[in-house]
Amino acid sequence: MTNQLFQLKQLKTRRLNLPFTIKWLLISGLVGICVGTASAWFLISLKWATTWRTDHLWIVALLPLGGLMIAAMYHYWGQDVVKGNNQLLEEVENPNKIIPLKMAPLVLIGTVLTHLFGGSAGREGTAVQMGGSIADQFTKLFKFKKRDRRLLIVCGISAGFASVFGTPLAGAVFGLEVLVIGRMKYDALLPSLFSAVIANYVCELWPVAHTHYHVAVVPEFNIINLLLAVVAGIAFGLASRSFSLGIEKLSHLFKTYIKNPLFRPVVGGTIVAAFVFITGTTKYIGLGVPTIVEAFSVQQGIHVFAIKIALTVLTLSAGFKGGEVTPLFYIGATLGSALSLFLPLPMGILAAMGFVAVFAGAANTPVACVLMGLELFGTETGVFIMIGCFVAYLFSGHSGIYTSQKIGSPKNPILLRDKSKHLNSINK
Repeated sequence: MTNQLFQLKQLKTRRLNLPFTIKWLLISGLVGICVGTASAWFLISLKWATTWRTDHLWIVALLPLGGLMIAAMYHYWGQDVVKGNNQLLEEVENPNKIIPLKMAPLVLIGTVLTHLFGGSAGREGTAVQMGGSIADQFTKLFKFKKRDRRLLIVCGISAGFASVFGTPLAGAVFGLEVLVIGRMKYDALLPSLFSAVIANYVCELWPVAHTHYHVAVVPEFNIINLLLAVVAGIAFGLASRSFSLGIEKLSHLFKTYIKNPLFRPVVGGTIVAAFVFITGTTKYIGLGVPTIVEAFSVQQGIHVFAIKIALTVLTLSAGFKGGEVTPLFYIGATLGSALSLFLPLPMGILAAMGFVAVFAGAANTPVACVLMGLELFGTETGVFIMIGCFVAYLFSGHSGIYTSQKIGSPKNPILLRDKSKHLNSINK
């Protein structure tokens, strides 16, 4: 009798799996098409802004004005979406209110203005917010309950990340892994993958191009190189921690000493613009993709990554919009390039390790970052990429760029100081 009941349950499960798969293939397709198209428009707009700024460098002097425009836009029209990525994580954890669609155009305009005027920021945050807010609009259309709404927002996050970087596998896992430190949302595996793959495919149908990177030499794997890779991973983890804590502390200082949010980006923008004109270089503002590419073949100074940390922390803490991830790529790649001065590993492999490892530590998403490394640099770099990401993840502590992340499984119990963030149950 027990065996018959077991077989009946198995049959019922198989019958339910097919409708679930068909349902989410269709929904993920809709999400992927919408988000992939939005990401393409965003990338095209960002390219225009970067090109225009490069051809008209005088506009950097107006960075404080650009910051005032962004702050005013959010102050008067975006108070209910100002939390950005953290709002998405909170809605997945505790579904409460459908994310307003205006999050998408507000963050797109804010990010384009940040880059047009010369702020140091990225693009991941924008794509993820656009993806999550667009996806959540289907909640009303299909009258989804809380469980399905959680999956829908995860699909939007994955689709946005995958399409903006051209890394569908990393995007699929990022949406599952970013929610809770140390745990993944396995019930969203298929929807997340479908939406990421489709969004990336749709984005590439538009006239956009993702950056390609080349690792010239992958060293032999042996005990010595293993230890060297661990040392590099520790450095990347400490850089991640410095970045995350820098944003946390400086944001607090801005809010403490400049009560009016309209004036915070004016002050921050003035400092960044002054730095550009005093030093006479634009190497550290914007996305910094040329410098990232250069780091794989031209040794960078040990000061380069530190300056990028400082300017990005200042830009984002002051209230400018954009993501943290591309600056983290910059920080990691240039730090890895500089480490080749001290560690006898090829510059390219150290830059590749840093590229994804600093992001892994700051976002607390090591598995997604390993997949990103494999997609961008090839499977032959896999062992070194894994060491860099996993060691950086451990040494970055429990701080991160997403303050709403919960701690599902501590990296090291000794490091777990904020007990209130720890999840007592996987089903909470």
